Amino acid sequence: MIETGLLFDANGAILHLHLPVGRNAGYLPDDRGLWEIMWASRHTLKGFAHTHPGFGMPSPSGTDLTTFSAVELGLGRKLEWWIATRDSLGCWVHSGPSKLDYMSISNVSGAYPPWLYTLREHSGMISLLDSPH
Repeated sequence: MIETGLLFDANGAILHLHLPVGRNAGYLPDDRGLWEIMWASRHTLKGFAHTHPGFGMPSPSGTDLTTFSAVELGLGRKLEWWIATRDSLGCWVHSGPSKLDYMSISNVSGAYPPWLYTLREHSGMISLLDSPH
């Protein structure tokens, strides 16, 4: 398993698959190129998704939370922040009042986002639980 990320729009279309040099099982390095893509797509960007190793419900790390906050401050708008493990998926949004207060929201539709298979595929975490669309 290797951490992977992607940017997506309101329709769930992948805007950018993030596969930076230096990524490993537990780390996505800072990447100016990713910021430039976020900035260029800021009007259509809905969120960022990335993987965490293992199974079970994920939760954002301290580094994740500071990254979420910094990106939103730079863009001047809030995003959805998704984290996938081999068998679970969670989404966090800013809930305030602190800049690092993010709450988990449930997937109201219950359907998997269209980008999930691609995210897991590029992370090397595809399992029998996953199926392509």
